[in-house]
Amino acid sequence: MIVERIELRDFRNYGEASFALIPGVTAVVGENGQGKTNLAEALTYLATLESFRGVPPEAMVRLGCDQAIIRAEVLHDDGRTLLVEAEINRSGRNRIFVNRQRLARSRDLLGVLRVSVFSPDDLALVKGGPGERRRFLDDALVALAPKHDVLRRDLDRIIRQRNTLLKQAGGRLSDDVSFTLDVWDAKFAQVGDELGTVRAALVADMSPLLHQAYSALADRETPVGLLYEPAWRNGGLAEALAEARRDDVRRGVSTVGPHRDDVELFINDMPARTHSSQGEQRTYALAMRMAVHRLVAQRTDSPPVLVLDDVLSELDRGRSRALLEHLPAGQVILTTAAALPEHAHPDRVVRISSGAVVDDGV
Repeated sequence: MIVERIELRDFRNYGEASFALIPGVTAVVGENGQGKTNLAEALTYLATLESFRGVPPEAMVRLGCDQAIIRAEVLHDDGRTLLVEAEINRSGRNRIFVNRQRLARSRDLLGVLRVSVFSPDDLALVKGGPGERRRFLDDALVALAPKHDVLRRDLDRIIRQRNTLLKQAGGRLSDDVSFTLDVWDAKFAQVGDELGTVRAALVADMSPLLHQAYSALADRETPVGLLYEPAWRNGGLAEALAEARRDDVRRGVSTVGPHRDDVELFINDMPARTHSSQGEQRTYALAMRMAVHRLVAQRTDSPPVLVLDDVLSELDRGRSRALLEHLPAGQVILTTAAALPEHAHPDRVVRISSGAVVDDGV
């Protein structure tokens, strides 16, 4: 799929702006604070209805305005062109439209536009806590199959309800509490086991692609690996919940399950988080993103739009060259505050300043 045009109104620092995009590589160049990352954020919001910066939607509305508009024309591989529009309101509900028809459910948008975004913050995938890696896995699952969004939402709802019950129990496992926990635990076990299964399958499918991507970026064959083996999966979540019940009641929180999982990352058989240089960690994070991008492209027969947001500034010359030489097929949006390296050969260069296009050429 290709984004042919994106229009912004009162989004971040953009008053009104329009970008005509091309199937190849577009470099978006401008000094810091001019709106490059805001453009990347707009693209990813249309794909996921979330900011990859982790901010609430109202934070994306231009200062002094009540509403922001993002509009894009998306060309699919079968020749269909879809008009995707998002209305982000500072107060009240946001609205999403496809071909001028309002979507009743936000998840109906998933798959209309797929975007893979690489940013300097991706280092948190390696150096950050387990939540970063859980979110990465689950976002990848949704990109591969939108139905997984329902699974993720169901799990969140069940855990909230179960934790509310545990807090209300006040540390006492009465018959009433035990009966109600039986009901919630049955639902928790069903959804949790399913999520654990698809997470494990994703890690297995990612592993060879991760190895290929890391070795290409590092320009040398390097053993890298992912390990997803939460203890609760050994006997199933129902058994783990039963064993943890008294402790859960005492602590007032659900202590086992997919919401507590982690993925272990290895380079040369050593933990990447503690035994690798920052350059190796950045390469690993990029390789994780690249592995998922390629897996989604394989499964959907259409590469997502690839957004590289100021990534080159975080890489040394060798890794920067390797990344540009191994870009996957499809549309690429590359943003940078620095001068483009000599080994970068974009098909178009767009220069922006203060939320406006000042030069759009080849």
